[in-house]
Amino acid sequence: MAGKVFFSVSMSLDGFIAPESPEDLMGRQWMELQRWIFPLRFFRENLKLGKGGEEGPDNDIARETFERTGASVMGKRMFDAGEQMWPEEAPFHTPVFVVTHEKRDPWERPGGTTFHFVNDGIETALDQAREAAGDRDVRIAGGGATILEYLNAGLVDEFSIALSPVLFGSGIRLFEGVDANRVALEPVRAEPTQRVTHLTYAVRKR
Repeated sequence: MAGKVFFSVSMSLDGFIAPESPEDLMGRQWMELQRWIFPLRFFRENLKLGKGGEEGPDNDIARETFERTGASVMGKRMFDAGEQMWPEEAPFHTPVFVVTHEKRDPWERPGGTTFHFVNDGIETALDQAREAAGDRDVRIAGGGATILEYLNAGLVDEFSIALSPVLFGSGIRLFEGVDANRVALEPVRAEPTQRVTHLTYAVRKR
């Protein structure tokens, strides 16, 4: 049985998931947005930062998101930024399918991550990711434009937001341009922690 297609992101209270410029991805606002995940045991394990780290609901959710994912899909903008920032052992540890116009051979990294470059659209990338994932889920990793394409195409089953007490004021909005006439949401889970509020919704056709 095929798994779900989902995305999972951190979002500011005013609706932004990233700064506008890729050069600001490691800037103050972005670091504040992601602050909830840095102390977690799972985060430290996954990036091989050493032993220790916090456990609890945030850690459980981060680990659950990783373990359910059998393959990921991302856009070229996210890949270009990540290629510069990810460690040699990229943090996915599964196949990743990059939606792009660039023709490029698969890029294999230590630790089980291989990036595949797909030149004929989001549906082809998703088909390949589903096949690679088997009965596990496919995560639409980002960025915002790619997530929106999949959401508006009716290809997302579920999504989770870690709502962070940060204000951006400008940047990339998660739902900028969403086709609200086609997308209806069904609440699945709401779990506040000391750092963020985790919200999960099933996506239904309106």
